[in-house]
This record gives sequence, structure tokens and C-alpha cells, in this order.
Amino acid sequence: MPCAADNLFRALADPTRRAIFERLTRDGEQTVHALTERAGVSQPMVSKHLAALKRAKLVHNRRQGRETHYQARPEALAPLVDWIGHYGAFWHSRFDQLEDLLKRMDK
Repeated sequence: MPCAADNLFRALADPTRRAIFERLTRDGEQTVHALTERAGVSQPMVSKHLAALKRAKLVHNRRQGRETHYQARPEALAPLVDWIGHYGAFWHSRFDQLEDLLKRMDK
């Protein structure tokens, strides 16, 4: 069973999904119709992308009449931020070790 981070990375791997998420983050709540107008893909494809973003908990939706409105959930990026932080610290440590080695080699 995939973990939350796996769903997050899978959802963000697609450039169209990233663009939809970025638009929702930047512009606020949007209807499926409004998202479709600027997505460059059909409404069924936008709906599929939104479903993937929803599975990753990157968006949530609400119905209002016949329209579905989507809103970004930027806080759902926390596993990505944690992952980057972990590997950032790892590489920072590695570069410090390399710097120490190079200094010893210069002596």
C-alpha cells in the first residue's frame, strides 16, 4: 500500500497536475470549468488530474449546485518538505566531510 509521500510524489510528477495545483494555490478556489479553460486538456482529463490531486490530499472539493469547486491544500506538501529537509541535511553533511578531506589533502 502506497504511503502519503508516494501519492504526493506521484501526483506532482505530472506537469499538468502541477500546473493545476499551482493555479489553485496562486488564484484560489476554482471550478472544474474554469480550470479546464486554461489547462490545455479536456474536461474529463482535468477531472482525472483533480482526482489524483485529491487522492494525494493536495486539493479538496465542494459541490455548489451543478458545479464542483476545488481548493488547494498547500499544507499537504509537508511530506515533500520533510523529505527535502532530510536529504538537504544529508548532502550538507557530505559536503562538509568533503571539504574537510580536501583541506587535509592540501596540507
